[in-house]
Amino acid sequence: MPWWSWILIWVALVALSLLFYVLLGIRLFRQFMATMKDLGAAGEKLGHLGPLEVADAPADPSTPSPGSAVFASPTVMRHDYEASKSSRREERRLKRVQRKTDRGQPQALGDLDFT
Repeated sequence: MPWWSWILIWVALVALSLLFYVLLGIRLFRQFMATMKDLGAAGEKLGHLGPLEVADAPADPSTPSPGSAVFASPTVMRHDYEASKSSRREERRLKRVQRKTDRGQPQALGDLDFT
C-alpha cells in the first residue's frame, strides 16, 4: 500500500468522527430545546394558578407540624415512636379481646390484662 493511502484512511476516519459528533450535538440540542419548550409550557400553566390557601391553625394541635421531626432529638423521636407503637399494639389487643368476647371464643392469656 502506498504511503498516501494511510493519509486518506486517517482523513476519512477523522471526517467521519467529526460528522458523528456534529450529528450527536444537533440531536442533543434538539432534545434540549424540546425539554425547554415543555418546561416553558409547564411554567405558563402553573403561572396562571392562584395562590394556595393555607389554614391559619392546624385542626389538631396535638399533632406536630410537618417537618418538625428533622430538628427533633433522636431520643424524643425514639420515645414518640415507641409510645405510638405501644398504643397501636394496645388498641389491637383491645379490639381482639372485644371481638373474641362478642363471638364467645376463649381468650388467650397474652390478651388478658392482669394489671
